[in-house]
Amino acid sequence: MNLKIIGITGGIGSGKTTIAKIFESYQIPVYYADFEAKALMNRSKIIRRKLTALLGDETYINGKINRKYIASKVFNNDELLKRINAIVHPKVGQHFKRWLKKQDSTFVLKESAIIFENNLQDNYDAIILVVANKENRIERVVKRDGLSKQQILSIINNQLSEEEKIPLATYIINNNSLLEAEHQTRNIYKELMK
Repeated sequence: MNLKIIGITGGIGSGKTTIAKIFESYQIPVYYADFEAKALMNRSKIIRRKLTALLGDETYINGKINRKYIASKVFNNDELLKRINAIVHPKVGQHFKRWLKKQDSTFVLKESAIIFENNLQDNYDAIILVVANKENRIERVVKRDGLSKQQILSIINNQLSEEEKIPLATYIINNNSLLEAEHQTRNIYKELMK
């Protein structure tokens, strides 16, 4: 059996994790790349050593990644962000390959915010793009992360726009209404199970 790898992506606050959880309720394995990247930044001694060498001793506080410090360092510094990603992403890729070998399903989902930004769409059999209007996205992130509207808009403006992503995606889920999004998710699930 050839396991299909389906990417699930969307801008900050679009609700891609909510949609991924719906797929999990259908017994579909989901790999959360962003979550695993954070976990590996805390647990991998190699990543810790390289990030500290790159960013300084404030990168970790009491053995835990100092996300606010890193965010302040990479804000408006694309080159530094690329260097951090070059340290973290290969390890996430290796971790994903090990995880994949343990899965027994028709398909798996790999949730990642930056599939299109990093031009990785060719690594997937199909890609689900979760979209939502800007007001909903901002409101969700304010509630979830406590960021200001300006900080959220800065992140949104650093990601590709939904208009740029839509033609690249295989499936689109409009997540302004959870009921409608659940219906769309169910239809995509049935399609992928064929």
